[in-house]
Amino acid sequence: MQRPFTGKHMAMILVGGFAIVIAVNFYMASLAVGGFGGVVVENSYVASQKFNGWLEDARAAGELGYSAKLSRAEDGRLIVTTTGVPGYAKLSASLRRPLGQPEDRAMTFERLADETYTSAETLPSGRWIARLAIEHGDTRWVEETELQ
Repeated sequence: MQRPFTGKHMAMILVGGFAIVIAVNFYMASLAVGGFGGVVVENSYVASQKFNGWLEDARAAGELGYSAKLSRAEDGRLIVTTTGVPGYAKLSASLRRPLGQPEDRAMTFERLADETYTSAETLPSGRWIARLAIEHGDTRWVEETELQ
């Protein structure tokens, strides 16, 4: 014998279905907020006004003809192998985690040999985004790369 399908049954199905959808949405929202480390820019309007200047700086840096390859040594130090960089140039890097809780590091580099530099500090393992800067005089070259 089958029971008749009543309005109470339909109401329980609707309430249960919406409860599942709402619970999943709250869970996903908590994951998204927990994994977001902050803002990309403080003020998007001000950043948009500076954008053309950033493009011009990038063009000027590209004309310098520098290149740099960033790698990690066994002891956790960073090794930078450069091409076309003057020997008296100063190297520095700012590093940040691409995901998860924000973690920032600043590193300075010492010259080892011709066009090879090593960091004075060690870097913990994991994924990092490195913004490498090479400066000499009033010239500045910047490149961003990801480290695994």
